[in-house]
Amino acid sequence: MSPQALQIALLRPAVLHILRAVGFHSMRPSVLDAVVDICARYMLLLADKTATHALNNHNDLRPDIIDLRMAMQDCSALVPQKSAMEEEWEGVEDMRGVEAFIAWARGPENKEIRRIAGLAKEAGTATDVNAPGPKEDYLTVLKKKHSKTGEESRYQGTVLGKSAENRRVKIEGGAVESIQAWGAQLRAVPSSRSSSSTLTDPLTPASQSEHEIPNT
Repeated sequence: MSPQALQIALLRPAVLHILRAVGFHSMRPSVLDAVVDICARYMLLLADKTATHALNNHNDLRPDIIDLRMAMQDCSALVPQKSAMEEEWEGVEDMRGVEAFIAWARGPENKEIRRIAGLAKEAGTATDVNAPGPKEDYLTVLKKKHSKTGEESRYQGTVLGKSAENRRVKIEGGAVESIQAWGAQLRAVPSSRSSSSTLTDPLTPASQSEHEIPNT
């Protein structure tokens, strides 16, 4: 599976939760694919703008909250919002867009999205919103459903699990026991060959002088 296909597959359930929370109960697959593609492109644009502002502001690709806010302003996620020139002219920072975004994040719309996804405080798991216990997102529940041995053993070393630990690979059947030692041995072979060829090459000046027949 290509990285783009994997991204779309992981993003599709989240988009479905949002659409269900706002009142959609059915949709054509082609329409859903278009909405997921638009969402993926918007998230990519937001990430690219955030990285650009982080590089311009402090010459570092690790963004902070200021870089994210500037990127959200560029992507029209904070509205209404005055331009930087208007804020400088009036001498007052326009906080309406930020306040509106915070109100949405804490409001009933986002609460309904979290309830549908199984992440609300009064909800249970993503499969049963009325079940008690710890809150788990849809991806965690889905991985547990398809893995009988657990997440650690089946998904370790993949994008869906934890990173695999680096372990030494031992080479059987020879004096060399590691790939590092084998590589060092390979690098040493050409140098030894070149040094031995220099000493025995009959075309070198030293060899020619040794093989000259003295005049009688």
